[in-house]
Amino acid sequence: MDDKSLNTARLIALDWGTSSLRAWLLGDEGEVIDAHAAKRGIMQVEDGDFAGVYREIVGDWIAVHGELPALACGMIGSRGGWAEAEYVDCPAELSVLADRLLTIDADPVSLRVVPGVMQPSGPGVRPDVMRGEETQVLGALSAAPELAERGVLVLPGTHCKWVHIAEHRLAAFATYMTGELFAVLQHHSILGKPAADRDGVTDDKAFELGVDTAREAGAAGLSSILFSARSRMLAGEIAAEATPDYLSGLLIGDELRSALTGVDEVPPLRLIGDDALCRRYRHALARFGIEDVAEIPDAARIGLWRIAEAAGLLTY
Repeated sequence: MDDKSLNTARLIALDWGTSSLRAWLLGDEGEVIDAHAAKRGIMQVEDGDFAGVYREIVGDWIAVHGELPALACGMIGSRGGWAEAEYVDCPAELSVLADRLLTIDADPVSLRVVPGVMQPSGPGVRPDVMRGEETQVLGALSAAPELAERGVLVLPGTHCKWVHIAEHRLAAFATYMTGELFAVLQHHSILGKPAADRDGVTDDKAFELGVDTAREAGAAGLSSILFSARSRMLAGEIAAEATPDYLSGLLIGDELRSALTGVDEVPPLRLIGDDALCRRYRHALARFGIEDVAEIPDAARIGLWRIAEAAGLLTY
């Protein structure tokens, strides 16, 4: 008999983002009993039928295990999602997020949604927002408690987040549009055209050159160094098919340069995200002399379990 069959189902947890949906049936201590993953993010749900997708994903679990609490994080709680879960202000901690869950009346069971976090404007601080990452941060703090007093979490992606942890709280954060800029420049600019037919092989040397160029750019702005993706190719310094890797290095390198400017001592730093993208960030961080960088897996799932616990959703 599978050991998981002996585990009592306690929670349905969903990480429901813009492009994808991951769902877990969690048992005692947050162990995964079953899981679903689908390209059913909020942008892929036809006619806004979130209720239908939700029934499709969780219906069989409820039929087998009876009524269970269900908790979601991510863009499903945005203005473009099922219903808007209001932001809580940063600094933010577990108890506040757990107290401010939004409840959606749904079939077969109500769905609770984790609020996002907003960093208000202040002296030298622009407003910033996150939705979904706050849950990953809480999961990371559970998985890596050594970060709780002081640490940095980097969450690479379309909109990369740099999150500063202090005294067990999400203390501050900044968003970098690195992933989205790369996609736009690669597919909709002259910089990406030379590599339109490349075979998918990556060029680590071109990536390193891009990172180093951004790191050593001095007063040059991003828009200036970006053109070097074309000029280096025309000068024969990089191959045409290597321009995306060089461009990726420029963008990630510029992100790191910005995030690390004025930082004399980098606190413990960990990565959360896609394995391939985290490897690329580890590679870039090493060019900045930062070597001790590990990844934290399953942060969203762990965070959802922690929030459910704090909100009193789990019954034993």
